[in-house]
Amino acid sequence: MGLTCLAAGQALTPAEIKNPQMRALQEKNFQQLQAVGAEIQGHIFPFPFYFSRVLDLELVQQERADQRSLRFDNYGGMTVVELTGNYFGSYSTELVNKSHRALRTFQDVMLPILEIAVPALKDNPDVEGFAMEISHHVRGKTMGMSVERPENLVLALSKDAAIRLVSAKNENDRQAALLDGHFFFNGEPFVLYLSDQAAQEAAKQLDAASTPGKDAGTGKSSATPTATGAPRTAPRAAAPAPPTRDTSPEALAKIQAADQKMIDLVAKELDPQAHFVSYAPPAMVAFRRNAYLEFSVNTTLPAATAGSRYKMAALAFDDHLSHLVRPMMAYFKGDLDFDGIAFSTTIHLGDKPPAAQGSEAVEFFFPVEALRCYETYDCTGQQLIDQGSVLINGERVSLDLQMAEAGER
Repeated sequence: MGLTCLAAGQALTPAEIKNPQMRALQEKNFQQLQAVGAEIQGHIFPFPFYFSRVLDLELVQQERADQRSLRFDNYGGMTVVELTGNYFGSYSTELVNKSHRALRTFQDVMLPILEIAVPALKDNPDVEGFAMEISHHVRGKTMGMSVERPENLVLALSKDAAIRLVSAKNENDRQAALLDGHFFFNGEPFVLYLSDQAAQEAAKQLDAASTPGKDAGTGKSSATPTATGAPRTAPRAAAPAPPTRDTSPEALAKIQAADQKMIDLVAKELDPQAHFVSYAPPAMVAFRRNAYLEFSVNTTLPAATAGSRYKMAALAFDDHLSHLVRPMMAYFKGDLDFDGIAFSTTIHLGDKPPAAQGSEAVEFFFPVEALRCYETYDCTGQQLIDQGSVLINGERVSLDLQMAEAGER
């Protein structure tokens, strides 16, 4: 029975670990590692995931290979529980850039693994941190030939950072915990941002930190050198104002061209639930000095629906458009070239003849950071509305969802 358990588990046997100290920890905590490994293996990932002692295998090779890798190891002087694994998700290099690929594998594989391992091992005094190396696949063309190749991601976190990451209540706390660890993309240090807002905030701090303070009288830097160098987090200083977005037709066309393949993919795959207007394809538009990717959709409400245009707009959001946000944002990860997404909808009442239809046209403009907040359930639909702009028949309005749907303005 014991040999069967060892063969079926995901943890290496103590005898396979060369370092005497790590071998002793593996033996001491073996059953706990096996339980954690079994729970991870039972998790349903978007694509097949295997523990593996060897990275970059093909699926047919992996199915025959040793599927154990969970072990104690040393990382930078820190005793960590480490695993290696192959994830058989495959990304198109034409549609998903490097940042998006890293973020998707982090969200789909690394974070779920940590959400299982960290609560189980956080009270174990032998564990000082967590590390993992995950391989995924990318598809692209080289010299006109279609090729598929692996990419490797490494994440290492102290126990404190890992606990803060999995227990974080919002994206800012998750980002702070992640930045306290080490992330590598194909062996190169890599900063993984969970949203555009986090990347922009970091860029502002970097700009502020790169401008040293000057002494008013001498023009020399007033900072005093220290033996330890600059602190990990630069002091918050007034960041320079971001450059004004170029919303000329030429600039908008350039942004759209850069993202056209992803836009086409979204339009194709989300059409059954979005009901995109066939004669008005998604387009980059200017609104309040920002660039928005606008999708034109048809919203159909029950024929018996009656009320003010505010009620119609609120129902269009609650019953239709709000259900598109999370599926759509799953395509648009990492740094984006535009500032937000807009939905332009014409409201129809089901089963009513054209002559009896109203003519309410409603537009919703949502900034990317607000969409991210809603996507992660950190904002309500009303908060998303409040951070954006709503136009009814071309006029900007305030929209209180509860009041509007109750029949009040």
